[in-house]
Amino acid sequence: MPRPSGIMLTHGAGSDRNHQSLVAIEKKMAPLPVERMNFPYVEQGRKFPPDRAPRLIESIAEASNKMAEKYGLNAGNLLLGGRSMGGRMCSMAVAEGLPAIGLILISYPLHPPKEPEKLRTGHFGKIEVPCLFISGEKDPFGSKSEFQKHVKKIRGPVTTKWFEGADHGLKGLEESISDQIKSWVASFN
Repeated sequence: MPRPSGIMLTHGAGSDRNHQSLVAIEKKMAPLPVERMNFPYVEQGRKFPPDRAPRLIESIAEASNKMAEKYGLNAGNLLLGGRSMGGRMCSMAVAEGLPAIGLILISYPLHPPKEPEKLRTGHFGKIEVPCLFISGEKDPFGSKSEFQKHVKKIRGPVTTKWFEGADHGLKGLEESISDQIKSWVASFN
């Protein structure tokens, strides 16, 4: 499998492209090209509610193609991912056929807090690329045992990293998250 030629990162629902963990990842991955995108609703100055999934997925495809053009890369060799909602939308985009070499899913929202019956995994069976999931053990959006059960549906290789005592925000772990991503990216040969 070829090495990733770049990374495109997305933010969570209540954040933007300047989230400290996304900035830290970009710094850690240099000289590999990294782009941090804003979703359209953020560009329009809105915080909530986010755009609907089809618009978010469309914006990821547009940003992926722009990044590939900007750096003269094959869009299929880009890693896509991000935090929470952003990572989920990237995984849905790839499941729908957007080319990517892999997915980086930070604090993936497996289900809404206290609503484990509302799973956000229906597309997992259509994901065929390597996936890196990074979560806190106290994340109310999905427990370790829930992830172990549901990531089996993903057809590509899955790597999971859990941070003890951390919740959905993974605050203060930017350096550790970046190290995990750098190590995972280096495993591509």
